[in-house]
Amino acid sequence: MVLRLKQIAKSFGATKALDGVDFELAKGEVHALIGENGAGKSTLMNILAGIFNQDSGRMELKSEVYQPNRTLDSRKKGIALIHQELSLAPHLTVAENILMGIEKSRFGWLDWSGLNFKANRILESFHHPDITSETIVGKLSVAAQQVVEICRAIAAGADIILMDEPTSSLHRDDVKNLFDLIRKLKSEGISIIYISHFLEEIREIADSFTVLRDGKSVATGKIADVTDDFLITKMVGRSVENLFPQRTPNFGEVILEVNKISIPPSVKQASFSLKRGEILGIAGLIGSGRTELVKAIYGLRNFADGEVKVSNLKINSFHPNTQIRNGIGYVSEDRKGEGLALTMSVADNLTLTKFSSFSSFGWLNLAKQREFVENLVSRVGVKTKTTNQAVSTLSGGNQQKVTIGRMIHQEADILLLDEPTRGIDIGSKAQVYEIIASLAESGKAILLVSSYLPELFGMCDQLAVMSRGNLSETLPISEWTHEKIMQKAIGGSEN
Repeated sequence: MVLRLKQIAKSFGATKALDGVDFELAKGEVHALIGENGAGKSTLMNILAGIFNQDSGRMELKSEVYQPNRTLDSRKKGIALIHQELSLAPHLTVAENILMGIEKSRFGWLDWSGLNFKANRILESFHHPDITSETIVGKLSVAAQQVVEICRAIAAGADIILMDEPTSSLHRDDVKNLFDLIRKLKSEGISIIYISHFLEEIREIADSFTVLRDGKSVATGKIADVTDDFLITKMVGRSVENLFPQRTPNFGEVILEVNKISIPPSVKQASFSLKRGEILGIAGLIGSGRTELVKAIYGLRNFADGEVKVSNLKINSFHPNTQIRNGIGYVSEDRKGEGLALTMSVADNLTLTKFSSFSSFGWLNLAKQREFVENLVSRVGVKTKTTNQAVSTLSGGNQQKVTIGRMIHQEADILLLDEPTRGIDIGSKAQVYEIIASLAESGKAILLVSSYLPELFGMCDQLAVMSRGNLSETLPISEWTHEKIMQKAIGGSEN
């Protein structure tokens, strides 16, 4: 064992983030750390990385007491953390970010040729066309920036790498390259602690697992020895019989029509119709144009050609305010960057698209807002001490429930949901699926964009696939297979 943790505890005020965690990591092992949002996974990683100090408990690194007081201590001891939220310097080059703190210099001057050469050697593992050593990081996509973050940890020459949701923004090819790289690091004796909400990822890459629940380690063992049902039960403290709710679709009239929309250069052609009570899924690889299509419908992107009709009326003015009045709601894939006002309260985030429900003459009736919000919080299952607390203090799953709850308060008839369960735990996913199903049953029309195929098969009535800016024909979900979706997504032949 290269790392041993015994009864690690950490509190933030009255909140116990960790309450007695035991953990062991072997040399050359990929150990999955799993649990719901708020279970304590990221807090434990931050303690290992020297960002926080534990309140009690003992850590041993290679049989010696390990107690980092800052991140530099952990780096010197051979531990590197890849954060879930990117921590790059956007104004610097890729090479500068990858080798930050370990740059070579001569007589006080950076060795630029050596810097770029070493960075390119590390980047070779990913074969990413957008990334060169001299590219400014701020100009890269989120997926490409995630690759740079991973390369920085590799460049540090760490013996233990902590990966907190490293694939959350990666393309499928980049995920494969990452897993190949993890296997290579493992063969060289490097140990990896891997956090992910995707059990299929964990099964593919991990040797062992530890489950955290409510700040405690509740199960550990070899991943091959347990079932997914066992892991889910340990994570949520109860059995989740069926992640996806049973539905009996009851379609009404067509409420949204999209005809031959073109959004250069992302979307070449897209047409579909959406009925009341229907959940229509759009599959496709990251970068295929799915998000641009949804944003254009909501008024956040200009399109060059085509038309959009709501309730058989052509929309001529495209702006989010106009679309809100037309009964359209939107949940962004970027929850923290676009979906929420993080410094504002839970109450304000839930109601900010329709303050008119409890305002008059430009003044808010806070008592009436509180009444609205308390009912809504109960309906969507947001766990919060008070609706006045900043939404940034909630877990990812509860933040996502707030974004969906806002659509309910807005009384949107058409819901555009872009990756609505990205980065949230199994228990929260099940709750979000229940909310989406109940909205469809109440007659709402739902467009669901997702990269997670089980989600599309479990929730959707109809499905179309976006590939290189072209949207396929819409077919009943029963006529699709995983293989057929992937063939469409990559532009492959039916054979």
